[in-house]
Amino acid sequence: MALISISAGYSDPKRRPKAYKASDAAYSVGGNNGYYIAALPRPYPKNAPQRKISALADLCKITKGIKKAALQLAMKSCVTRENYKKVSA
Repeated sequence: MALISISAGYSDPKRRPKAYKASDAAYSVGGNNGYYIAALPRPYPKNAPQRKISALADLCKITKGIKKAALQLAMKSCVTRENYKKVSA
């Protein structure tokens, strides 16, 4: 058995998906034996429209995990054409 060194940029060894069988299927599908090592995703640079939307979300206090009602209210009242023009890319 080989010892695998987990350096920066790689995740822990992960189990491969198991085979599964739907209740109405004739046979099981998918699945592989063993483990695999995955590279962690690298951050990528945002383009100008993405930077503008990110700044607009910060302005309107739209964050990950916000309640749906609060998101709808923020989208209706704060995310407007005028505010979009105000934020810089």
